[in-house]
Amino acid sequence: MSASVIPCVGAVVTDGQGRLLMIQRGHDPGAGLWSIPGGRIEPGETDAQALVRELLEETNMQVKVGKLIGRVQRPGLGGAVIDIRDYAATVTGGTLRAGDDAADARWVTAAELGRLEVTEGLIEALTEWGVLGP
Repeated sequence: MSASVIPCVGAVVTDGQGRLLMIQRGHDPGAGLWSIPGGRIEPGETDAQALVRELLEETNMQVKVGKLIGRVQRPGLGGAVIDIRDYAATVTGGTLRAGDDAADARWVTAAELGRLEVTEGLIEALTEWGVLGP
C-alpha cells in the first residue's frame, strides 16, 4: 500500500526591507518550529486559491500569488508524504497577526532566520532557490 500524498502550498513573501514572512507552527507536524506560511490544498481549490486562503488565515495578510519558486516533499504524520509547492507572493493588504494554526507570525531578516528553530530543510531549500544568499 502506498503512502498518501497531501498536496500543500507555501508562500515566500518578502517586504521592501528584504525580510521574509515567517510563521511559528501551532500544530504538528512541526509544532513550535518556524516556517513560511502555507498549508493543505482543499478539494476544488487551485494552488493560488489555497495560498491566498492560508495566508489570510495564518497571517491576516492578503497576497497576490506569483511564480512557482520550488517544490519539496516532507514526511507527514502516519507515513503520509507532504508535497509542497512554494510560490512567490506579494502583500496587497492586511495587518500582520498570527491566526488559525500559527502560534506567531513575524517578518525576519536572514540573520534572524538563522537563529530560529525552523522546519527541516527550509534554509537549504530557500538558499537553493535563491531566496536567501549563499
